Amino acid sequence: MKKVTKGIYRHYKGGLYRVCSVAKHSETLEDIVVYECIYENLTSKVWVRPASMWNEKVSFEGKMVDRFTFISKK
Repeated sequence: MKKVTKGIYRHYKGGLYRVCSVAKHSETLEDIVVYECIYENLTSKVWVRPASMWNEKVSFEGKMVDRFTFISKK
């Protein structure tokens, strides 16, 4: 699995997110990505997602694309 590093990522639907940290799930020891929206989101500013989902490819407009693409370290 690709290592998730801190920085800015673009979601395949276009939103920008900042990875704050990679944590461990307390029961399974699975890597969990802690990230925040870099846009106005009324639902929540901070989110978590299993690293396995963060790194997976998804079907979008007939193509398989990365769910998140690294943009920069800032």
